[in-house]
Amino acid sequence: MAFALDQLGGWGAALGAGLLIGLERQRDQPPDEAQPGMRSFALAALAGALAQAFGDAALAAATLVVGALVVAGYWRARAEDPGITSELALLVTLLLGALAMRSPELGAALAVLVAGLLAIKARLHGFVRDALSVDELNHLLLLAAAALIVLPLLPDHPLRWLSGLNPHMLWALAVLVMTIQGAGHIALRLFGATRGLLLAGAFGGIVSSTATVAAMGRRAREQPALLDACAAAALASSAATVAELAVLVAIVSPALLPTLAPALLACALLVGLMVAWWARRAGSTPDSGALVLRGHPFSPRAALLFAALVGVVLLAADLARGHLGDAGVLGAALLAGFADVHATSTSAAQLHAQHLLDATTAARAIACAFSTNALSKTVVAFAGGSRRFGALTAATQAVLVGAFWLGLSVAV
Repeated sequence: MAFALDQLGGWGAALGAGLLIGLERQRDQPPDEAQPGMRSFALAALAGALAQAFGDAALAAATLVVGALVVAGYWRARAEDPGITSELALLVTLLLGALAMRSPELGAALAVLVAGLLAIKARLHGFVRDALSVDELNHLLLLAAAALIVLPLLPDHPLRWLSGLNPHMLWALAVLVMTIQGAGHIALRLFGATRGLLLAGAFGGIVSSTATVAAMGRRAREQPALLDACAAAALASSAATVAELAVLVAIVSPALLPTLAPALLACALLVGLMVAWWARRAGSTPDSGALVLRGHPFSPRAALLFAALVGVVLLAADLARGHLGDAGVLGAALLAGFADVHATSTSAAQLHAQHLLDATTAARAIACAFSTNALSKTVVAFAGGSRRFGALTAATQAVLVGAFWLGLSVAV
């Protein structure tokens, strides 16, 4: 076995990984306990590196030996300490030492990650036992299953028996919606009532700005003192809509983004100023009773309905385009915008990415959906909220729609 200078990085990464993990383990255990410490972990990492240098057979033998020692150590100390964290960490350190010889950067990065996970033991246990409810845990497992089990199994290409729809893309959108909703739930728990109401509007707007405006209108009618905060939250939902439009278009059809950029920037600037104004007015709003936080982090039904609506709009737009041309696409976008602007915009961007729509028609379809969605927000604001809240919503939505079309006229 010849020694090469380029292997020094691997040996250094292996030794550093062992010392770092060993330092954390030795700090965590009482002084009188005979548990693996810095020397044991450093030697395990170097053993893995040395075995990797000799070949796969040596690495397999070293893994078996260390594994046997781990089992023996756990069997001896199981009465006093039933946990196996240190034993598993020792085996992982051996493998990290071997990995460092192949990829020093990856080995070192994973060693930092392992040491970090070991160091936040108390915080993790406190979060799981005290902060995380059973319902939130179930939703977390559901999200993990949707993202890590179902999504990889779905075919990532158009299927003829689904009229050309891509099931992987539709399910990925549902996972994205559930992830964003869960992030909003966490923000509410962290930031409290008044700021949480504003964040709820922002995160709610990513899923359904119309539903968010309706909810804020009802709250403003029931608690008139929160009118300014509810107005800021409703505007935050529109800001989230504009931001999500930019993200969705950039992901689905990046070539369409330059055409929409002036319209999106104009809306983002205006809605940002309006959110800041109303949030400042709401600064004196009392926190007590401002927000009732529900236990569900996200709604799987809403996410699946969103993905289904994207599929339906895709099919409807393709059918309309085939029979009526570009006018059919714009008509379909106008109608679909009453229900959801995200699904319609994603569908238009997808058609542009498939070279079935030119950039001008796709951008105008998104503008049509944005306009009718603003009208839908105004209707629900008057229907569920107070007259003042409805008037505020109507005025702000009219300004945003005008800015969108004005910006679009610059590009097309």
